[in-house]
Amino acid sequence: MSSQWRVLDVGGTPAIWTVCRVRPKLVLLNTPRAYESGGPEQWVQGDGCRLPFRDQCFDLVFSNSVIEHLGSRAAMRRFAEEVRRVGVRYFVQTPDASFPVEPHLYTPFLHQLPRALQRHLAPRFSLWSMLARATPEERAFYIRHYLDEIRLLHAEELQELFPGGRIVRERFLGLSKSLIALSG
Repeated sequence: MSSQWRVLDVGGTPAIWTVCRVRPKLVLLNTPRAYESGGPEQWVQGDGCRLPFRDQCFDLVFSNSVIEHLGSRAAMRRFAEEVRRVGVRYFVQTPDASFPVEPHLYTPFLHQLPRALQRHLAPRFSLWSMLARATPEERAFYIRHYLDEIRLLHAEELQELFPGGRIVRERFLGLSKSLIALSG
């Protein structure tokens, strides 16, 4: 990556770019509630499933832990199509569904249970609720978001969404913790 590259970060925040050695021409696309002042040169309110940019206008489209929040496979497909449409290259990271700890509620094996059992257990027990010391309202919102919208992906599913890409596994203690779809 070069400082001359135009980079679109779909769903991110300025914080991740503070550790980047090379500062590209950054456009950050996110929802209004994610806006942070002092961020990139350009901040755009938008939807990752309907990107308001022309084809291939970014050197790189970057997205970190967003695609699993879209709620349905159809929305994930639209998101992947849009990323591929506006970017010459892409880097899309998501937690690996095969990892034993669910990364949003920090609860082992919760995501591998049937949805009906998840609906029963998640409100009663999650390590996130204990560690975050969330208010009852925050807790209810986040658990509802997890149950209604979070869908973790396996490597094969991510490959289907990015058919021309390469899937890389980020490992933790030898286990695949997250998946990254990289353009060929």
